Amino acid sequence: MNADTIRQMIEAGLPGARAQVQGEDGVHFEAVVVSEAFAGKLPLARHRLVYATLGTQMGTDIHALALRTLTPEEASRTG
Repeated sequence: MNADTIRQMIEAGLPGARAQVQGEDGVHFEAVVVSEAFAGKLPLARHRLVYATLGTQMGTDIHALALRTLTPEEASRTG
């Protein structure tokens, strides 16, 4: 599994989302995901949306995924 594949899976599963994914060892990754779908949702609900895009890869090919989830408005405030 590589970071680009994970980015593609997240962006396909959350239409309109933008994801930046990094991971040097192929099993531990960090991602920043920006999506309108996160509006009004608590962090746990946002993370579940992202995990759902990865299906069975979570816990098998992906051992760890550190997430930062933002709405477009939140992302524009943090630069």
